[in-house]
Amino acid sequence: MYVDLSDIIMALLLHILKSFTMAKNKIVYECSECGEKHPKWQGKCASCGSWNCLIETIFEDYPAKNNRFDGLTQTSQVVSLSHVEAQDILRKNTGISELDRVLGGGIAIGSVILIGGDPGIGKSTLLLQTMDQLSKANKVLYVTGEESIQQVALRANRLGVHSNDNLRLMAEIGLSQIIKAIDKESPQIVVIDSIQTTYTELLQSAPGSVAQVRECASILTRIAKQKHITIIMVGHVTKDGSIAGPRVLEHIVDAVLYFEGEQHSNFRMLRGVKNRFGAVNELGIFAMTDKGLREVNNPSALFLSSHRSKTPGSCILITQEGTRPLLVEVQALVDQSHIMPPKRLAVGMDGYRLSMLIAIMQRHIDLKLFDQDIFLNVVGGVRVTEPAVDLAVTLAIISSYKNKALPEKLAVCGEIGLSGEIRTIQKGQDRIKEAVKLGFERIIVPKANLPKDKIPDVEIIAVQNLSEVINYCF
Repeated sequence: MYVDLSDIIMALLLHILKSFTMAKNKIVYECSECGEKHPKWQGKCASCGSWNCLIETIFEDYPAKNNRFDGLTQTSQVVSLSHVEAQDILRKNTGISELDRVLGGGIAIGSVILIGGDPGIGKSTLLLQTMDQLSKANKVLYVTGEESIQQVALRANRLGVHSNDNLRLMAEIGLSQIIKAIDKESPQIVVIDSIQTTYTELLQSAPGSVAQVRECASILTRIAKQKHITIIMVGHVTKDGSIAGPRVLEHIVDAVLYFEGEQHSNFRMLRGVKNRFGAVNELGIFAMTDKGLREVNNPSALFLSSHRSKTPGSCILITQEGTRPLLVEVQALVDQSHIMPPKRLAVGMDGYRLSMLIAIMQRHIDLKLFDQDIFLNVVGGVRVTEPAVDLAVTLAIISSYKNKALPEKLAVCGEIGLSGEIRTIQKGQDRIKEAVKLGFERIIVPKANLPKDKIPDVEIIAVQNLSEVINYCF
C-alpha cells in the first residue's frame, strides 16, 4: 500500500498552524464595568454583578519578544526612602480660579487628569477656555477625535478665544500618530478629546472598547511620566453617570474630575473625586453663558437669590464642599398619597438616606408619614453627599407636613443618628462664619459645634436631639 508522506506532513503543518493561530487570538467577553474576562457570554458579570455589560472582544496573546511597552519602560533602581529627596510638585496656574481650586492649586506638571460628564455639559468648552489661558506661557497640543479642526475653530470664535501660535490643534484618533505629534511638537500640555475615540493598532478591538480605553490610557500615562508633560483626557459617561470603561481607568490617572449639574440649568459644578496632588471633594462652580463658562465667585448668594422667606417646606442648609462652605436651599413637598406604597423621590441627595430620615421621624417624634408622598429637592442642581444635610431635610419635611414656615433668617446643619441625637459635624466654625456673612441671624448647630465666643446680633442654637429642634422651630 502506497502512502503519500508529503500529504500527511502538509496536513500536520496546517493543523499546527491553525492551532497556533487560535491560541494566539481567541474571542472572550469582557465586562465594560470592571474589565473581567469571561470565556462565554452571560447576562450577568460574575465579578461585579452588572447586567448586560459583557462585550465580545478578541484576546491577543502577544509573544514576549513583541512587548508593546519596550519603548516606554525605564530601568529603575531600588533605593532607601531616607535617601530620596522629597520635592514639592510644580504647578501651572490655569488662569481659572475655580478650576485651580478643584485641582489643588493648579495643574501638576507630569500629571494625568481625567474629566468626565454628560454630553453637552461643557467639558470641551472648559478645556478650550483653559488651554487658551495656558497657551500664553506654554505650548499646548489639543487633539480632537470627535470634531474636525474647523468645528473647534468655530467654538473658539464663539468663546472669544484669540489666535495663539502656542495652541496647536490636531484631529486624530490613532495613538501612534498622536505619539509622533507629541515627539515632534514637544508640548507641555496635551488634551485628548476623548479617550473613548482613541485606538492603538496593537489591539484589534474597536475604539471605545474596554481593552482599547485601558491600553491607550496606560500608554499615555507612561508618556506623561517620562516626558514630564501634563495630559488631560476627556471621558464619556455611562447611564448611571460613571466614566465609561472599567474602573481601572480611574486608578491609572492622577486626578478624576466630574462635571455635575442639570442641562436645563445655567449652573455647572466641577467636582474632584480623586486627586493625588490635592484634596478630594473640592467643588468648582461655573455658570454657562453664550460666551462659555464663567466663574461663580459667591455661589451661596447666587443659590439663595430666588429663596423666599415664610415658605412652608423650605430650609436653608449650610453644607461643606471640600474647603468651601456653601449655603443651599432644601425644598420638600409632603402630600397625601392615593396609592400604596407612597412615593419617595429625592433630587440632589441619596434616596436611601431620605428613607432612613423618614423612619427616624416616625419613631422619635411620632410623625405619621406612612401614607404621605414625599418629594425632596436641593435647589440649584447641587448634589449633597455629606450627612450634615440630615437636619435641613428633616425640618423641610416637617415644615411641609405641618404647612408652617420655619423662622426667618434661619440656617441649619447637623447629622441625625438613628436614636434621634444630633451628631457633631466637621468644620462647624467655617459654616457658621459663612452663614453670618450672608446675613442669617439664627443658626442651628450640634451642641459640640457651639462656638466659644458669642457673635453679635446672631443667635446660635445648640441642640442635642431632634426633639429640641422641633420645640424651637414649631
